[in-house]
Amino acid sequence: MTATSVEQAADWTEPGAHPVAPGVHRIPLALPIPTLHAVNVYVIEDDAGPVVVDSGWAMPDSRTALEDALRTLGHTPADVAQFVVTHAHWDHYSQALHLREEFGTRVRIGRGERPSISAYDTRKGLHPRQVDLLRRAGADALAEVIAGTPPTREERKVPHTMPDGWLDDGERIELNARGLDVFETPGHTRGHIVLRDAAAGLLFAGDHILPHISPSIGLETEPEPKPLRSYLDSLRLVRDMPDTLLLPAHGPVTPSTHVRVDELLEHHAERLDAAAAQVRAGHATGFEVAAAMPWTRRKRRLDDLDAFSQMLAVLEIEAHLDVLADRGVLDAHEEGGVRRYAVRA
Repeated sequence: MTATSVEQAADWTEPGAHPVAPGVHRIPLALPIPTLHAVNVYVIEDDAGPVVVDSGWAMPDSRTALEDALRTLGHTPADVAQFVVTHAHWDHYSQALHLREEFGTRVRIGRGERPSISAYDTRKGLHPRQVDLLRRAGADALAEVIAGTPPTREERKVPHTMPDGWLDDGERIELNARGLDVFETPGHTRGHIVLRDAAAGLLFAGDHILPHISPSIGLETEPEPKPLRSYLDSLRLVRDMPDTLLLPAHGPVTPSTHVRVDELLEHHAERLDAAAAQVRAGHATGFEVAAAMPWTRRKRRLDDLDAFSQMLAVLEIEAHLDVLADRGVLDAHEEGGVRRYAVRA
């Protein structure tokens, strides 16, 4: 990739439409999440109308920012031919559903998201399965906090209904000027997809590959049993493809997908080794191991994190421990509803 193929803006959250490749623009939209400031929406110019990859969170500020950016490209939301969504998290999916109600725009998403979309019900709480998994990890007190956390205003109003069509692994989205190949990349969610424009050397990566952070795994209404195993397999799938420009859903456009995949694989290898070492030191549950490990670049303690981040941390470690059990490094058994680990003799 040449230096000119990557935007050089210091602040990737700067509003507006930013060209990243011929006929492709990135639009950052603000999020109501303290730890994640914006989501990237990508507009692909097409003769039948712009195709938008991901859509932002359904809230007024996001709608206005999207409208303003589209206007600079000579479009309105009514011109959008279709939304192609990488996964069903609200910051990617919900605004597409909101705009569909107004303009009838077609919305498509990976078929693997169907279980979580079908099961979503705010009456059960925001994270009902995660509460169960926290209890299995020995984090009862944290599970009670998460179960008792009410939804915010933005969470209460978010639409979460079925798409107009499902996208399958191996499918090709044929546009007038390009084709987008669909690849299933489960892990962040069970139905996550990426879109590859091989001819232009672009990967619309959603949250599968992010340039500065390691994506959460299994945070969805119906998580799969082994999300980290799926995530690592999905990273290797992308690594085996020819390298491309990385168009992530969060963070700046990055020259090499391969470089970032290698970093993520190395990160998880290090976390697997660290988790195994904590079990050897006598920590037996996901919660105990997570509490013994450092978190974030600042090496913070688990109890220094907010409750939501603690939940992600414990469930991430539980997923690492499950991979270690699959690999024969650890033994695992349930005792009183809690999953316990020990070094395999």
